[in-house]
Amino acid sequence: MALTAEEVRKIARLARLQLSDEELERYAQQLSAVLDYAARLGAVDTSKIPATATVLPLTAPLRPDEVRPSPPPELMLSNAPFSEAGMFQVPRVLEEQP
Repeated sequence: MALTAEEVRKIARLARLQLSDEELERYAQQLSAVLDYAARLGAVDTSKIPATATVLPLTAPLRPDEVRPSPPPELMLSNAPFSEAGMFQVPRVLEEQP
């Protein structure tokens, strides 16, 4: 599946990357190769393999959940650079870029 430069430009914008024309060309080729390989993997017959097959043991390496009291909000916010009304204050990150 060959990606166009416009498709790579859109992907780069979503990833907040600024690419030169040379990089667009190179990444179009590289991403197309990755998608072609993924398509080849999709063509492999896995009908006889159970969906949950794994070579690893099915154990969770996590500790059991325990209910514990939370630290006071003042302590949690004490190292925050900015807070307001008992909440962390962070800069906006979802604004559209031109």
